Amino acid sequence: MTTKPSVLFVCVHNAGRSQMAAGWLTHLAAGRIEVRSAGSAPADQINPTAVAAMAEVGIDITHETPKILTIDAVEASDVVITMGCGDACPVFPGTRYEDWKLDDPAGQGIDAVRPIRDEIHSRVQKLIDELLPTPS
Repeated sequence: MTTKPSVLFVCVHNAGRSQMAAGWLTHLAAGRIEVRSAGSAPADQINPTAVAAMAEVGIDITHETPKILTIDAVEASDVVITMGCGDACPVFPGTRYEDWKLDDPAGQGIDAVRPIRDEIHSRVQKLIDELLPTPS
């Protein structure tokens, strides 16, 4: 039996982009991919506007809390997606890295966060298609 792929989403505060991405991947992959998220300098709580934007599409991330980025989390992940954390993200050989350039939802209203949420959705769906190819 093959082990399921694992993905780690990292942004600075682990309060907006990485939490929305983890929410999308958890929802869309339906248990077929292990999902983690972390931040290089975690906030005290998840961005309430990110929570509201995800709730609009039926995804509840209210139970999530910002977590500190650890070397163990990076080492345990097959794919590490960074979102503006720069050099704070450790790099290990054999791990796939992507940097997603996305606006930071911090301090933004819901109208500004919706397009970020939707862009993350598109990128997460593409990632799922790459990690879980459909049998031909």
